[in-house]
Amino acid sequence: MKRDKKEDIKKRIEKLRRAIRHHDVRYYVLNEPEISDKEYDDLMRKLKDLERRYPEFVTSDSPSQRVSGQVFKEFKTSRHRQKMFSLDNTYSIDELRQWDERVHKDLGDRKVEYVAELKIDGVSSNLTYIDGLLSIGATRGDGQVGEDVTSNLKTIRAIPLGLEVEKAPKLIEIRGEVYMEKDYLDMFNRGRIENNEIPFANPRNAAAGSLKLLDTNVVAKRHLNFFAHSLGFSEGHVFSTHWEFLQKIRSWGIRINPNIFLCKDLNKVIELCQQWEKRRDKLEYEIDGMVIKVNLLEQQKLLGSTLKSPRWAVAYKFAAHQATTKLLDIIVQIGRTGVLTPVAVLKPVECGGVTISRATLHNFDEIGRLGIKVGDRIIIERAGDVIPKIIRVVESVRTGKEKGLRIPSKCPECGFHVVKEKEGEVAYRCINPSCPVQIEKGLIHFASRLAMDIEGMGESIVRELVKKGMVKDFADIYFLKKEEFLNLPLFKDKKVQNLMEAIDTSKKRSLHRLLYGLGIRHVGEKATYVLAERFGTLEKIMQSKISDFSSIYEIGEVMAKSIVEFFKQSKVKNLVAKFKKAGINTKQPKTGVSHSFLSGKTIVFTGELKDFGRREAEMIIRQLGGNAASSVSKNTDFVVVGRGPGSKFRRAKSLGLKIINEREFKKLLGEG
Repeated sequence: MKRDKKEDIKKRIEKLRRAIRHHDVRYYVLNEPEISDKEYDDLMRKLKDLERRYPEFVTSDSPSQRVSGQVFKEFKTSRHRQKMFSLDNTYSIDELRQWDERVHKDLGDRKVEYVAELKIDGVSSNLTYIDGLLSIGATRGDGQVGEDVTSNLKTIRAIPLGLEVEKAPKLIEIRGEVYMEKDYLDMFNRGRIENNEIPFANPRNAAAGSLKLLDTNVVAKRHLNFFAHSLGFSEGHVFSTHWEFLQKIRSWGIRINPNIFLCKDLNKVIELCQQWEKRRDKLEYEIDGMVIKVNLLEQQKLLGSTLKSPRWAVAYKFAAHQATTKLLDIIVQIGRTGVLTPVAVLKPVECGGVTISRATLHNFDEIGRLGIKVGDRIIIERAGDVIPKIIRVVESVRTGKEKGLRIPSKCPECGFHVVKEKEGEVAYRCINPSCPVQIEKGLIHFASRLAMDIEGMGESIVRELVKKGMVKDFADIYFLKKEEFLNLPLFKDKKVQNLMEAIDTSKKRSLHRLLYGLGIRHVGEKATYVLAERFGTLEKIMQSKISDFSSIYEIGEVMAKSIVEFFKQSKVKNLVAKFKKAGINTKQPKTGVSHSFLSGKTIVFTGELKDFGRREAEMIIRQLGGNAASSVSKNTDFVVVGRGPGSKFRRAKSLGLKIINEREFKKLLGEG
C-alpha cells in the first residue's frame, strides 16, 4: 500500500476517534447529545472496521478499546473488583446467528443454553454488598473505576439496603440498570417546561442526570427504579449458571425484571427478540433491545472477553426510536375543532423502523419553547405507532441562516380570522363554523369505528361530500339520496348500496357513541360512556348545569364547562334537532347490571394482560357497571396486575389496596 493511502486511512481513523470522543462528552458529561444512538453506533462500527483491517493504527486510547464514560469530579471514585464491560451490538437476525456460530465454534460440541433479557434503557450501576449490607453503589464510569453514588442509589426503594438471606456472601457485586418510567419522565418534563428548563431527551438522560445530583432529597423525588441483571464479583458464594444467579438474588430481595427467559437454543432467542420488538411500547419503561447471555458460568469463563466486551453475551438492538435530521419547513394544518397545528416537514430519516418525513409540533408555544427555526438540525423521537415528535434542537451546529416562523393571523384553509379564544390558552383557532376542513375532519371522526362506525365512509368520500357542498354538518349524511352518491366519481351501485345501509345502521348506535362522535372538547371515549350511563338520554345531558356533574368522579370542572358550553350553541341545538328528524337514537340502552358484582366499583389495570387488550378489559368493566380508572387512589376497589407492572402496582401496595392477577380477574368474571 502506498504511503499516501496509509496516511489517508490514518487520518480517517483519527477523525472518527475525535468525533466519537466529542459525542461522548456531549452525551455522558453535558447530557446534550447531538446525534441519535444509531448514528453513534454507526460511527463506532466504522472505526472498528477500519481498525480491524488496519491493526497497525490501533492505539490504547482509541474509543474502541475502552468503555465510554467519564468519572465526574463531584463524587468520590470507586474501583470495581471485576471490570464492567459494555456489550457488542447486533442489528439483525443474521448478525445474531453469526454470534451464535462463534460461540459454538469456541465451545466445540458442548450444549449451549442462553438467557434472554429485556435491555433496559437506563444507567448501568454496580452494587457492592459486604456481609449482606449495601456498602458501595457506583456508576460504570470507564469500566474499571466509577463514581461513588451510594447515597443517591439508597434513595431507590427497589435497591435493598441489606440482603434478605441468613448467610450472605462475604462480598458480592451485583450489576443492574437504574431507570425512570415513561409516566414519571412525562411528569418531570412538564414541570421543567413550566420552569423554563430544558426537558430530558429520554428516560436514560433523566436517570443519568438524577444520579449526578448532590442533594439526595431531590433524587428521592425523581422516582428512579432498578433492575439487577448481572454478576460482577463474588466471594463466599458460588453460582453455576446465570439463571441460578438471577433466581437466587431475587430470593435475597434484589429486584430483577420479570421478563427473563431460559432458552434451549437460538431459535427461541430469535422468537423472543421479534416478539418483544413489537411489544416494547406496551411496557411502562423503555427498552432498546434484548440481551442474550450464555447461561453456564463455566462456559462464560471459557469464552472470555475482548478488552471491551464479553464474548459470552451480546445485545440485539431494536430499530432506533430517535434520529437526527434537518427541518425543511413548517406548515400549518387545521383540526376538526378549528385548532391550528404546526407540522414539521423533515428531510426523510429512518426512525423506529420506518421512514419519517413529518413530525408534530403540537402548538406555537412549543415552537417557542424548543426555539425551533426552519433549517435547524433537530432530534426526533418515535415510540411505536405514536406520531413522531421533535424533542430538541442541535443548536451547536447552527449556521445563522435558519429562519423563524410567524403565527398566521388568518386560517390557511378558509381565510377567516384566527384568534386565541381565552387568555392563557395555547391554541390558536379558526372561528369560522363553516370552515370546510373542520367539517371534513369532524365528519371523519363522527363516522369512525369508536363513534358511529359507518363502514365505507372514509377520508376520500368525506372530502368529496364536503368539496361538492353536499354536507354542511354531521346530520346531512342521513338525508343524502342514492342518486347523489352515484354522481360522485368512482361510485358504483353496489358500493353506494353498502354505504347507504351502513349509514342507516348507524342510526341505532348507543348514546355514548353519538356523544363521542360529536367531538366535544376535553371529552374522551371513556367520559362519553360515563355520561351516557349516568344521564340516559341526550336531552338530559343538554339540560344539565355544571353543578350536575360535580358528583361524577370522571368528570372534572374543565370537562363539565366544556359540555355545558357545547350544548348551549344554537348550531348544536339545530344539529340535534336534525338528528331526531333523521331517526338517530339519543338514548343509552339499559345494561341490566344495576346489581352487578362490579356495580359502582373502581378497577385499575397495570402491566400487560395476556388474554385481554387494555381497551377490551376496561369496556367489560364498564358494561358490568364498574368504573375502569386510569390512576390508583384510595377510592380504588382493586387493581388487576399483568406482566411487567409499574408505578400503579407500587402505589396500590403502598395504599394497601386489593391486588389480583389476570387469572383471578378471569375467575371473578366467570363467577359474576
